[in-house]
Amino acid sequence: MLIKDIIQAIEAFAPPMYQEGYDNSGLQIGNPEDEAKGVLISLDVTEAILDEAMQKGANMVVVHHPLLFSGLKQISGRNYIERIVQKAIKNDINIFACHTNLDNVRHGVNAKIAEKLGLQHTSILSPMGDSLLKLFTYAPKDAADKVRDALFAASAGEIGRYYECSFNTPGTGTFRPGEGTNPAIGQTGGPREAVEEVKIEVLIDKARQGQVLRALMAAHPYEEVAYELIALRNTNQDLGAGMVGELAEPMDEQAFLAHIKSSMNTPVIRHTALKGKKVSKVAICGGSGSFLLKDAIRSGADFFITGDYKYHQFFDADGHLVIADIGHYESEQFTSEIFRDIINRKFPNFATLLSSLSTNPVNYYY
Repeated sequence: MLIKDIIQAIEAFAPPMYQEGYDNSGLQIGNPEDEAKGVLISLDVTEAILDEAMQKGANMVVVHHPLLFSGLKQISGRNYIERIVQKAIKNDINIFACHTNLDNVRHGVNAKIAEKLGLQHTSILSPMGDSLLKLFTYAPKDAADKVRDALFAASAGEIGRYYECSFNTPGTGTFRPGEGTNPAIGQTGGPREAVEEVKIEVLIDKARQGQVLRALMAAHPYEEVAYELIALRNTNQDLGAGMVGELAEPMDEQAFLAHIKSSMNTPVIRHTALKGKKVSKVAICGGSGSFLLKDAIRSGADFFITGDYKYHQFFDADGHLVIADIGHYESEQFTSEIFRDIINRKFPNFATLLSSLSTNPVNYYY
């Protein structure tokens, strides 16, 4: 198995096109054609993480946070980034990061937080736009089922938790096979044909466009397949920032704070004034989520759990909900489990290791 095989498995789960514009997910150091001898998974890559990888015989480190966000003008070991680059190259260690694309997919970072907190009936807090396409294609009546099945198998026709969704309109298609063609119906150079056809309409995710079109071409009986792709302004309910969900049973605020502390393994929670009411609906965002406060308020959440809140930003709660800052590292520390599960599902006999080290740069004095 090669490094690129592991990358493909992760990026199939969290397509890189869904990372934010400032981000730099992907293979940061290494060679995708290298043989994968072992994978060490961590939230961040540090010099200590590279030492652990070498000690455990892993030549690939998979992390959530990219090491490199911008170009390096020199690599002389002046700082920790340059030293990590030097050590990784010298010891043939591949470093791969999957960051905001993992934040933005439905079963990514925020779903893991929701799982730890026991939230139910979850949905994306701020759904992403400009990520959906409408595919129109036309198939002979007797081949329509085969074409639809191929599209569905390639992930077309998914709307929320509904699958194999399509709209179908019967009609008549016409064409005349020209010289040099190999028509499925009619004869080369023959007269115009009129065929009973079905117009098939399905939604597709932009990230799946290639695989859907390949499936269409492979299943369709025509030599030249007619299709149209239209970009939609609809938001995608399976993509976007943050998540909101409900507790199985309402909890007192103090009890819920204790639940957060225990479930998220965080030593301290910075929060705004409690509201003296039961907690039922909870909004979450792994990492730095202050940009989602208005969405959390709009959702009717009682609590908004995230990290990296600044002093003056706490005032913005304005009595609408309770902001609970549990720390950036603490909110994302279970992300490693997502990577492990992706790799283990695809390659069950491959050595995948979770780092035993904390990469949290923040320390606490109790």
